[in-house]
Amino acid sequence: MGDEEQEELRKLRKINKALMERVERSMDQQGNAYSLFQTAIGLEEQVRRRTTELSSTLVDLESTNHLLIKAKNAAEQANLSKTRFLAAASHDVLQPLNTALLLMSTLSSAQTSAEGSRLCAQVEHSLETMDELLRNLLYMSRLDAGDVHPRWQTVSLDQLFDSIASDFEPIARVRNLDLRVRHSGLHVWSDPTMLRRTIQNIVTNALRYTREGGALLIAGRHGDKVHVRIADTGIGIEPNRFKEIFIEFNRCAPGQNELDGSFAGLGLGLAIVERMVNALELQLTLNSRVGHGSCFKLTLPYREPTRLLGTARPADLLSNAQLANTRILLIENDLTALKAMDTLLSQWGCDLRLSSSAQETMDALNNDKSWEPDLIIADQHLDNNERGTSIIRIVRQLTGRRVPAVVVTAAPSDRLWKMADQGRLEVMPKPVKPAQLRALLMHLRTRAVEPAT
Repeated sequence: MGDEEQEELRKLRKINKALMERVERSMDQQGNAYSLFQTAIGLEEQVRRRTTELSSTLVDLESTNHLLIKAKNAAEQANLSKTRFLAAASHDVLQPLNTALLLMSTLSSAQTSAEGSRLCAQVEHSLETMDELLRNLLYMSRLDAGDVHPRWQTVSLDQLFDSIASDFEPIARVRNLDLRVRHSGLHVWSDPTMLRRTIQNIVTNALRYTREGGALLIAGRHGDKVHVRIADTGIGIEPNRFKEIFIEFNRCAPGQNELDGSFAGLGLGLAIVERMVNALELQLTLNSRVGHGSCFKLTLPYREPTRLLGTARPADLLSNAQLANTRILLIENDLTALKAMDTLLSQWGCDLRLSSSAQETMDALNNDKSWEPDLIIADQHLDNNERGTSIIRIVRQLTGRRVPAVVVTAAPSDRLWKMADQGRLEVMPKPVKPAQLRALLMHLRTRAVEPAT
């Protein structure tokens, strides 16, 4: 084969190789395209399946959210219903308890034997424990429902501390403990009733779990803040139990904490403290060492004291006040409670007129023009939707005098407390404690009679 023929053959092979490579490349491209097509189909199927699953999940989630909203609304409604029920039932529940305490006080005074006095004291203590439990449960329910609103005003810590110390010194004395108060002259911006209850619950807890030593109430100012400390030398609390002590019905180390059963706790005091601290927007901190004691610290906003005209102190008035021959108009629709209060006040030497409605009150005053009340004691919730405050207003209009008045009720409203803050009347929650009622009446008896407004 000649050179020309060999050259031609070489060219043909080269062309053939190039054509084969092109064909192979074309086939590879077609194969890749087919593979991509299959992959796309597979991905589309996965996307469709995932979309279906996601849609189903979203439907289930929406249904679950709907059920949760319904459950939340039902729980809130149940809580509100519970609060309304407790508020409505409190009058009916506390009314017989109020009557029992009044009758027990009268029965105790009539005892001639030591055993009879001892039994009366035990029954009275049990009634007071029941009263405390019911009141705390009702108050906690109102706090949880947001039904308790602070009445902000300037509060003197010295007066508040003295009032608490006066109440708790007899308890501390019985337990051989020392309750001390340090005056600071400081004033804070708070609700006096809620702040007092917060501090006294902590003091109660301090005395309950202290075997030796005592408790101290002290306040100090730091800039625009005031720190109130309640310290004790009690058994102390382990750090990992700090949150636990604020849980309802939780009692620290039951069985070994109290010296005796006369000051037994119900496990609600600090639970109420936590709720009131939140309502008053205070800061509460706790430091404690087991075996050494505890210190609760409340941080409140400082307030410049309000300058008021000087008034006589209740303690000065009580020493000279007498209830004998005091003319009292008693307004009460519950016959049993009326008889119990009648017996108690008569035992104190009071001159009484009894009524259960506005009409009976007007009849009692019109039938004897020579008799006008020195004091009024009125139940707030009477028959036929009448209110004790309305009858008090009628009496004041008839007599032309602002006769000092006490409204007794199981569920004091914000309006009643506002009227009390304005000095228009006194509010005493049921059940009425005879000693407190007597002290209040003796104080009111000394108040100068003002023209009616």
